[in-house]
Amino acid sequence: MNITEESVNGVTVLRAVGRIDSGNAGEFEAVLVAAMSAEGTRLVVDMAQLSYISSAGLRCLLVAAKAARTKRGAIALSAMAAHIREVFDVSGFSSLFEIHPDAASAVTALGG
Repeated sequence: MNITEESVNGVTVLRAVGRIDSGNAGEFEAVLVAAMSAEGTRLVVDMAQLSYISSAGLRCLLVAAKAARTKRGAIALSAMAAHIREVFDVSGFSSLFEIHPDAASAVTALGG
């Protein structure tokens, strides 16, 4: 897994590349929580190049969503491959997050 970060119109965009599994979920969670550390942070997790996410990765997103609520921030997800979207749909996570077709539309939806 590799994660890059950039700011687009005041919205933090994290691009996850590769696999998020139990072996690197701790690193993923640390990056998410660090990104949500400021009050009112708006965050997009761009999954265009994500090939796999395990239940450990889903848990990391849940922790980040809780941090976002606490800090009056927002998280949106974007550009999921069909097999990743299926994981979110089956697990019920689709109802917990705004999911957009691409990072640009997610940034716009968060007011960026």
